[in-house]
Amino acid sequence: MKNLVVSTSVVFIFLTLLLTACDVKVEPTKELIIVAEEVEPTEAPYGSWSSPLTPMDVYGQSDNVVELQSVGGAIYFSESQGTWGGKVGVSRLEDDGSVTSVVSPDFNIGSRVHEYGGAPFLGIGKSLFATKKSDQLLYRIAPNQAPKALTPKDTRHANCIPYPLGSRLICVREDHRQEGEPKASLVTVNLNVPGEGATFVSGHDFISAPAISPDNRKLAWITWEHPNMPWDETQLWQGKLDKKGRLHSIEKVATPKGSINQPMYSPDGQLYFVADFNNWWNLYCVEGKEIVNVYPIQAEMAIPEWRMGHHFYAFETPNTVIANVNKKGKALLIRIFLDSGIAEPIAADFGEISHVIYNDGVVYFIGRKITPEKGLYRVNGRGVELLYAPTLSDFNPSYISQPEHISFETGGGSRSYGYFYPPKNPEYVGLKGSLPPLLVLVHGGPTWKASLTYRADIQFWTSRGFAVLDLNYRGSSGFGREYRRSLYGQWGIADVQDAVNAAKYLVKEQRVNPKMLGIRGGSASGFTVLSALAQHDVYTAGVSYAAVSDLEQLTADTHKFEQGYLDQLVGPYPLNQSDYFERSPIHHLQGFEEPMLLLQGMADPVVPPRQSKAIFNALKSKGVASAYIAFEGEGHGFWSLEHRIESLNAELSFFTQVFGIKTIDDIQPLKLENGAALPKDAASQ
Repeated sequence: MKNLVVSTSVVFIFLTLLLTACDVKVEPTKELIIVAEEVEPTEAPYGSWSSPLTPMDVYGQSDNVVELQSVGGAIYFSESQGTWGGKVGVSRLEDDGSVTSVVSPDFNIGSRVHEYGGAPFLGIGKSLFATKKSDQLLYRIAPNQAPKALTPKDTRHANCIPYPLGSRLICVREDHRQEGEPKASLVTVNLNVPGEGATFVSGHDFISAPAISPDNRKLAWITWEHPNMPWDETQLWQGKLDKKGRLHSIEKVATPKGSINQPMYSPDGQLYFVADFNNWWNLYCVEGKEIVNVYPIQAEMAIPEWRMGHHFYAFETPNTVIANVNKKGKALLIRIFLDSGIAEPIAADFGEISHVIYNDGVVYFIGRKITPEKGLYRVNGRGVELLYAPTLSDFNPSYISQPEHISFETGGGSRSYGYFYPPKNPEYVGLKGSLPPLLVLVHGGPTWKASLTYRADIQFWTSRGFAVLDLNYRGSSGFGREYRRSLYGQWGIADVQDAVNAAKYLVKEQRVNPKMLGIRGGSASGFTVLSALAQHDVYTAGVSYAAVSDLEQLTADTHKFEQGYLDQLVGPYPLNQSDYFERSPIHHLQGFEEPMLLLQGMADPVVPPRQSKAIFNALKSKGVASAYIAFEGEGHGFWSLEHRIESLNAELSFFTQVFGIKTIDDIQPLKLENGAALPKDAASQ
């Protein structure tokens, strides 16, 4: 790890034009411009190029700043490193710019409130309060003291905020001590004495995002009920805190219906929040009985709350707000002047901005750029400074493929979007008259999104001569509420149409080889991958992590957070049982002839291994070239460095085999069941 201080000057641009542009063209940044001696590139088949980027480089250097917190003058951030196997530690940024490790990754913080967790720690002065992943207890971690558990067994706590009265925290609790569905509540936790604490709020399926006013006299929070997800319809509540520390006069804030998140009180005690009442997640405030859109804009100031603790705005002064707005994947940091409603740009060269916080007169945030640069930044006037960066990739910039924003027509007259990465390697060019193989990446969720941030796993493929499309199919976030909800009732239909039409579009544009079309996804997007291969003859091969193959089976396996999600995506079950059957790939393998690689964590609580195993057995019996790799101890997503490297090598072997490409990478060939069935000339260049 290393500390960096880099000043970035920002040239003023006309913000409205920047944000409302239909397409975002990403220009190479200054960091990517190098002077090098020109070398005549070697002509070689696409996909066979030698790359300096190894799987170890991809995942061994995947260090990242994860979350950011600030209370009482100290800045704390959690971070992970590729060699830590998914473990997360916590560090503190000191006044002199140095960094002190506060919690070792061996302690490994991580909350499972609402299963996906988020906001697992809070720093107050020199003490840290953090949830330990292994037992889900909330601990006090003070200097020169052993960690002390403060909460009862079989409870989970996250999203805590300080409550000075009585030296307490206010936390979201999920109680697993009773049979049946775990109960959600808002509780207090004593900073020093373990115990049950007091319950402030209960009686809702889900609770999140507590926020306290500067005078500690008002409390706001968010709730939602089944079958809604937090990006569907949530409620904003407010109550008063008396001198004895009791919450009273609770009332629901009267707002239009929509997804409300990130409540926050201004320095003068006015309640603000983000909501998608006008289709876009914009910033609002409560003025008496009026709900006012502070800065109307066709861009997003939030993301789906799969995890708690997101903050995309902070008060710099009582009159100015520093906010992140996202337009089709491009993150822009702006300053909003509340008295005039005018905004000015601060930074426009980020792919992602998150955890925008205020501390002692300064606004900080976590940023990730289109280049490998990422880390902890602060706002410095009309620009930003990088204060701390984890170990960054030293991948030669001349090999980095720059994304091109594309859009294309798809089902129902709609349009979908993506970021296209052409092959890039200064040492090679493709064979004359040939086109590169394509890998379409389908993100999970399915409400998540592709973004413009640098991804070493994408560059792994492009530097070997593959083209990659990172797809934002209907249902993705970042394009407004209507686009996000356009997948509702259409999961397994609209997303599949978009994935198929994306490949067709690139073939029509003569950007990729029509005989070498691969598709890759995991979890919800693994379902899209299987469906695309079962229903259409466009793709040549597919790879899926934790694939959903049977929607009916998934209804029995779903945990509390996603209990009503399938009702939205497909329809209420069992009322719509026929739709669940018709859209399940496991029941429609008649036309499934394409090779398939399935990878599965054996400890996955979200998509059990039987989903992948069942379709692998069915494809194997059918004579389809296929492989199944099970990883012991892995959950929903792989964290072991060894397993990540093994899976990426398996994918490389798989795609080069089925595309008929001779790779020069020194990897163990993947054994394919029915491998002899691969057509010998189907992938001919």
